[in-house]
Amino acid sequence: MKGMSVAKQEETVVKQEAPIDRPEGAPIPKDFWGYVKGFGPGIVVVLTWLGAGDLVDASVAGANYGYTLMWALAAALLVRFALVNTIAKFQLFNPSRYSIVQAYGQLHPYYPGVLGSGSILYGYVSASYCLSGASYALYHVTGIGTPIIWALFNILLALLITGRSVYKQVEMVQKVILAVMTVCLVGIAFMTGFQPTEAIKGVFMFELPEKQGAFDSIIVVVSLIGAVGGSIANLLYPEWMKQKGYINPEHRKVQKYDLLFATVMMIILNLAVWIIGAEILNPRGLTVSSVEDLGNILGQVLGRPGEIVIYLAVWAATFSTFIGGTDGYIRLAFDGFYTSSPRRKEKYEGSYRKDPAFKILYFIMLVMPIVWIFPGMPGFVQLTVFANAALVFFLPVISIGLLIIINKKSIYGDRAHSIFDSIIVGILSLFALWSVYHIAESFLKSFIAG
Repeated sequence: MKGMSVAKQEETVVKQEAPIDRPEGAPIPKDFWGYVKGFGPGIVVVLTWLGAGDLVDASVAGANYGYTLMWALAAALLVRFALVNTIAKFQLFNPSRYSIVQAYGQLHPYYPGVLGSGSILYGYVSASYCLSGASYALYHVTGIGTPIIWALFNILLALLITGRSVYKQVEMVQKVILAVMTVCLVGIAFMTGFQPTEAIKGVFMFELPEKQGAFDSIIVVVSLIGAVGGSIANLLYPEWMKQKGYINPEHRKVQKYDLLFATVMMIILNLAVWIIGAEILNPRGLTVSSVEDLGNILGQVLGRPGEIVIYLAVWAATFSTFIGGTDGYIRLAFDGFYTSSPRRKEKYEGSYRKDPAFKILYFIMLVMPIVWIFPGMPGFVQLTVFANAALVFFLPVISIGLLIIINKKSIYGDRAHSIFDSIIVGILSLFALWSVYHIAESFLKSFIAG
């Protein structure tokens, strides 16, 4: 009954807030298969979120905790769904038809420009890490050439996919990659002989590991939620919503199902890797620090087929993030820059691809990451540490800014002051501040010691 009442309320708001003249947007699905065909932005964004680091982290967690604490990962991703869903709802229902980045501009004119700069920084680091992971993965799968050659191959392939900035092309490729990743990771989980009963208990019983203690486990949960709550990557979904045509309140239902489906798939993929850690690493007292470690161990336990399959999964995860980030972070950056500088937007008729800065940023995002693969270059760890330290600033900036936006009637209209939305974003803002404190503390200790 409660769900029906919320649905009726949203339908009423649609009728009240719908402007007279507006773009038509994507077709509204009429049946089950219509909704399935309508999926896309969610798949693109979760595959952009999911990288090699997630695979390593999930396998390490499985090695350390076994099947317990799996619920923390699922909870963190569901919380991310709630946050991004709140952002998407704002973009569909706010009466002035602001994008989420334009809404930040209502708080301060330079706010979007700061987010745009953070988008480029975050996107470059992500692209560098993922190009390296994708190149080494193909090198290990084939045993041919060098990682640099495979890096050039990945760059050319990404250029063919993203060069014309056609969203449909990116979406189609990401759907294929999702299928490949699902077959690879779920297949390996079955090959390890996982225990379904233990996996179900790990997800639904909310158990705490005995060795680490309740406090340490809670820290893990808070860190997981805090890290995803304020991530600038959460702002990518609204950008792809616009490209798909989810632009009117009537698209709310298909948008919600799209994001939910993609989130569930991300949970499945992460838990599959967690199971690999629980079944292979945990009993042997092993751990990993890189995808190469994971590939070598699976090769020893499952043979060459297991090694090939995990490296194909790593390539799928890293290459999907590489192309998604190249497309998404540039869109997000220009949305921010043009909101802070309307004159520049007018100068280039609102098309960022006509802007000379586009070619520079595209080169930085697509080609420049290869420098970190060349021998003799400074370690990529230093780049990651610097970028993570700089990006700590964005965690509360994004989440607290969003909390203000959804509670300002001048921005959100009659839907402002939603108790549910405010609670979700408010809790995530606290978690983000908590994460900032611990990350900053760790960074300062390392800096002083080093």
